[in-house]
Amino acid sequence: MSISAHSEKFAAPTLDTGKKPLIGLDREEICTAVEEAGLAKFRGKQIYHWIYQKGAKSFEEMANLGKADIQKLEDSFTIARPKIVTDQKSQDGTHKWLLSMADGQQIEAVFIPEEDRGALCVSSQVGCTLTCKFCHTGTQPLVRNLGSREILSQIMHTRDYLNEWPSSAPEKRLFTNIVMMGMGEPLYNYQNVAKALKIAMDGEGLSIGRRKITLSTSGVIPEIYKCGEELGVNLAISLHAVTNELRSQIMPINNKYPLEELLKACREYPAASASRKITFEYVMLKGVNDTMADARQLVRILRGIHAKVNLIPFNDWPDSGFECSDLSTIKNFAKVLEEAGFESPMRKPRGRDILAACGQLKSASKRAKKRVE
Repeated sequence: MSISAHSEKFAAPTLDTGKKPLIGLDREEICTAVEEAGLAKFRGKQIYHWIYQKGAKSFEEMANLGKADIQKLEDSFTIARPKIVTDQKSQDGTHKWLLSMADGQQIEAVFIPEEDRGALCVSSQVGCTLTCKFCHTGTQPLVRNLGSREILSQIMHTRDYLNEWPSSAPEKRLFTNIVMMGMGEPLYNYQNVAKALKIAMDGEGLSIGRRKITLSTSGVIPEIYKCGEELGVNLAISLHAVTNELRSQIMPINNKYPLEELLKACREYPAASASRKITFEYVMLKGVNDTMADARQLVRILRGIHAKVNLIPFNDWPDSGFECSDLSTIKNFAKVLEEAGFESPMRKPRGRDILAACGQLKSASKRAKKRVE
């Protein structure tokens, strides 16, 4: 199946409420939509500003619009946020929200605060099609892609929660970064992800710089090139093995996009530089991919790439069948990489007690009655 056919097959549904969502539309689309509803076209720019810069939750908040225009907006459009089904807070401060979309499907978003910054882990699909053996999300069949509205809504919900509007406010923020590392493979939903990120990066939109956005992929090579050309965001690669044989066993996508082609795309990624390295994510699986021979091979295959390696202690989930590598093994693995000149921090597990850590996301939503084949 081609990527475009995949996107169409699992497309986000349209709302059947008679009201058109404005969240998810870019500036020109909003201008066109409000003009068709009987407002002056220039109002579209004001409405775009209210939605993405000021975080308006209702049309009544739009103080520079008259009552007649506000009524037209209320009659034709919605700027509703997703419903919060559950709000869990970890002992380490990590937040995990289960959010319900307009059609009842549910996804998880995770906010990870640090002392002087914070990253939101954003989902791009309901479920996942990749079936990586060590990932809990991969055990949930792909139901559908998220639309640009639903991707942006996760970001806007987090701004709501932290009370960090307007977007362009100069004061220090807790929510600073976006990581497209939630449920799903973002590059199998490239069109919606790209549209959402362009609005997020727009200085008149959510105003989040491209250097503050990281997109993680398991290796959808054609879209890696497109992402580099069109978005220029930071790239993270879910690598997790250093040979095609092992990677195909634990990450079936490798059968379609093997290591050699993936690493070539990374070498040619235009946004990569010494100051903006590609992150290679490597989950440490005891007795599977954690030998010193694996570490030396990882050094060999990453030569010539502006790269750093995140070593991720495996976060267990029910019936996973894997164990985390011993701490001493992880430290020795890291030492091999560091001696070869690769930064290789061990990612601190966050949100394990609420199943919000890397590889643990899996929504509690009702799954499709039968898996889409």
